[in-house]
Amino acid sequence: MMADGRQQIVGLQFAPDFLGRPFSRESSLTAEAATTTEICAFPRAAIERMIADTPGLEHKLYGQSLKELDEARDWMLTLGRKTAREKVASFLHLIATHIDPEADDGCTFDLPLSRADIADFLGLTIETVSRQMTKLRKDRVILVENNRHVTVPDIERLNEAAGND
Repeated sequence: MMADGRQQIVGLQFAPDFLGRPFSRESSLTAEAATTTEICAFPRAAIERMIADTPGLEHKLYGQSLKELDEARDWMLTLGRKTAREKVASFLHLIATHIDPEADDGCTFDLPLSRADIADFLGLTIETVSRQMTKLRKDRVILVENNRHVTVPDIERLNEAAGND
């Protein structure tokens, strides 16, 4: 959040992601739940003890950190170089592939963010997000009910719309 009230959403977490910095005292980031969420909190000392007692846990946390770094790099490309349509399609693809990673013939989900939050996440205006969602719907890349319930009939087609051939 900037001093003038503008905000930038810099990432989304999905189950079973780890949130926080296990080897630091503090994080400069804040988190806000977009949906009903259950969070399991561990004191830092407990995490450090679990890592010492379970060598594979440190490796798992390291692996997740690298995965988040790769996703952040991909997202920089999305924000920096993709068209508005590709950005919105990339966002929908991100949600679809994290909601049901095994789906390859389509999936259905409720948008976890409002249009305003999606706009903040993508660096677009609310109007642009709405226009692009309408275009993707008219092109039958997605189906939308009640402005929030999205069906992706063909995940590969959404991937192509995201510019990820």
